[in-house]
Amino acid sequence: MMTELTILMPCLNEAETLETCIVKAKGYLDRAGIAGEVLIADNGSNDGSQDIARRCGARVIAVPVKGYGAALIAGIAAAKGRFVIMGDSDDSYDFANLDPFVAALRDGADLVMGNRFRGGIAPKAMPPLHRYLGNPVLSTIGRVFFRTPVGDFHCGLRGFNRDAIIGLHLNTPGMEFASEMVIKATLSGLDIREVPTTLQPDGRSRPPHLRSWRDGWLHLKLLMTFAPYWLFYYPGLVLFGLGSAGFLALLFGPVTIGGVSFDVATLILSAGLVLTGFQMICFYALSRIFAVRFALLPSSARFERCKSRLSVDNACIAGGSLLLLAIFATLSGVFSWGATGFGDLDASRIVRPAALAVVAASLGVQIITTGFLAAMLQQQINPEQMPQPLQEDSA
Repeated sequence: MMTELTILMPCLNEAETLETCIVKAKGYLDRAGIAGEVLIADNGSNDGSQDIARRCGARVIAVPVKGYGAALIAGIAAAKGRFVIMGDSDDSYDFANLDPFVAALRDGADLVMGNRFRGGIAPKAMPPLHRYLGNPVLSTIGRVFFRTPVGDFHCGLRGFNRDAIIGLHLNTPGMEFASEMVIKATLSGLDIREVPTTLQPDGRSRPPHLRSWRDGWLHLKLLMTFAPYWLFYYPGLVLFGLGSAGFLALLFGPVTIGGVSFDVATLILSAGLVLTGFQMICFYALSRIFAVRFALLPSSARFERCKSRLSVDNACIAGGSLLLLAIFATLSGVFSWGATGFGDLDASRIVRPAALAVVAASLGVQIITTGFLAAMLQQQINPEQMPQPLQEDSA
């Protein structure tokens, strides 16, 4: 008989609660009449967890690579079921009530996330730091960055179509694996749904493996890594816009607004904003090209149009024009200095052409070097070595 469902549990020294979880999971399979298995991905337990699992009728695989994500990646690869439902083996999740997950999977969902905030969190089941700060903040960032329908990014109880998730090529070994699955599933256009689930205090006497600040940073870092728009493009666009407005306004003389005079000090600050913002925009372009090339992010028609314009020829033309402007600004400053006999100059007279020369030269060099590096990232290699690019539903 074909195995329809694998209930997968990562395990590292869970002797106190593992039997309870397996009994509940096997009881659910029997009650629901589902052809399934309970699979334990053991991450090097030394408390007898493996023997407990086998005695309870579960299948055990050894995962030598340490980490929550590493254990689950190995477990997903070894699963026999068409569907997989994963959950922690600390008795905090209800393996006896998986009907909503199975129903959604049978209905065609690729990923079914549990939502503990909708289903109910028992007292002392989740630390206040996680419940009121960490999880809501990170989940909100995830929804904003990726427009995903998931409201509880870090729920450990989730079900999925095994083939669909294997196709995402998940590879993070730590706790951030939970976020990677949601991010890549969203970017790949998979059918993601949410169902309410409950969370109970775990049954272990020892502290959990989770480390709040360390693992929270890993999740946030992963969110930022897969969101170059938010990491580079939007902040860079704001800095470049503000800097350009201030720089152009002050390039020909001081500006007074409401009795406050802005002069060369603000001009220098604006120049810094222009250069920093433009560099971040260049980083965005390069990171997006790299991520699309290696199937980390999806492409789009608009992105392909912009990429086609970022050629070495166009970059050299634009960058060369700015370098010429920098030379003219430099000569203007030198002639102004020569008119005084190369003596002492009023700073306000020399700073403006000097600032224009520095900004124009820096932008010119950045454009040219970005064009060459973008072309390098797009060089053809052996197609057999290239991953298949992701595709999104709309541009």
